Amino acid sequence: MLRCLNAGESHGRGLMAVVEGVPSGLPITAEAINSDLTRRQGGYGRGGRMRIEKDRIEFICGVRKGTTLGNPLGLLIWNKDWENWKDIMSSEPGPPSTERVVTRPRPGHADLVGAIKYGHQDIRNVLEKASARETAIRVAIGGVAKSLLAQFDMQVVSYTMNIGGIAASSPSDPLAAYQEAEQSEVRCHDPEAAKKMIERIRGAKHKGDSLGGIFEVVVTNPPIGLGTYAQWDRRLSARLAMAAMSIQAMKGVEIGMGFESARRYGSEVHDDIYFDQIAGQFIRKSNNAGGLEGGITNGQSIVVRVAMKPIATLYKPKDSVDISTKEPFKATVERSDICTVPAAGVVGEAVIAYEMANALIEKFGGDSLGEMKRNFEAYQEYVRSF
Repeated sequence: MLRCLNAGESHGRGLMAVVEGVPSGLPITAEAINSDLTRRQGGYGRGGRMRIEKDRIEFICGVRKGTTLGNPLGLLIWNKDWENWKDIMSSEPGPPSTERVVTRPRPGHADLVGAIKYGHQDIRNVLEKASARETAIRVAIGGVAKSLLAQFDMQVVSYTMNIGGIAASSPSDPLAAYQEAEQSEVRCHDPEAAKKMIERIRGAKHKGDSLGGIFEVVVTNPPIGLGTYAQWDRRLSARLAMAAMSIQAMKGVEIGMGFESARRYGSEVHDDIYFDQIAGQFIRKSNNAGGLEGGITNGQSIVVRVAMKPIATLYKPKDSVDISTKEPFKATVERSDICTVPAAGVVGEAVIAYEMANALIEKFGGDSLGEMKRNFEAYQEYVRSF
């Protein structure tokens, strides 16, 4: 199975990760991953940090001549802003920094609870790791996963469904919606909704406020049988939900019809099963289940929607209390975005792709990509003859 660890602070020297379990022989390039890193930095409503950083991945180990070796992969993204922070964030022994010290926690952020939990009197020690800057390296990890999924004709895409209450229409073709969304400043496939979303973001910026929203992630062409019902923590639906909720600022997740299914009769929810005599396979004509039944993929596209709260840093800050003096103050204002829902969709693709790749490796195993493909083809033949 895949395992990974990531490390790095928002204004530290860089972000890094080690990914273990990627089979040998997988074609992979930094260019493909850098494309997603650029997408993560885009979107209407982003702040000044995006004009400073130009994220690029470096493979430190585990890849030779564009192909994985079967060894752990070492990934690294340098922080360009480090030059402005190297004295404040230095790892060398010395007295505590007196610059950019944060003692006023932001409501809705990890600031106060993190400071209490880890015993920090300077909240910067918390926000440097809790920051969504961390998602850059997670997108890079997801890029590795996408490269593996692509070898099995699977694609992971996303698009914005809602920003600040402005809802987009539900797409009938996820891949077409994705292509349309990539041309939009808010990554929305619905042009009219996109215009209104931009206006809503502009209004929030004028008020010194922030906005959240909803994005949808779709995994196309998954095979039947990934995941299991045998143990609760190995259900793929649970693993995908955890992955989505692990992204900073996410507050809700649903699969397929999701919460709407709670308001419907069972006859309106469950997808009828048919058998296509010509194709020789089981089919469904609807996908209310979102591609998962009993924690197992059923061969239809996986559909996951994720709700993101508004960013906790506001240019019109909320009331807070200084942890040093215990006096009431307005919360600290760090450089921030107004809305990152378009970027969050890209991060959503990455974390979902990672879990899908993990489930694929779990099911089809193999030390090399060739071995995995042989196992996959044998299983597909079994499914066709079932």
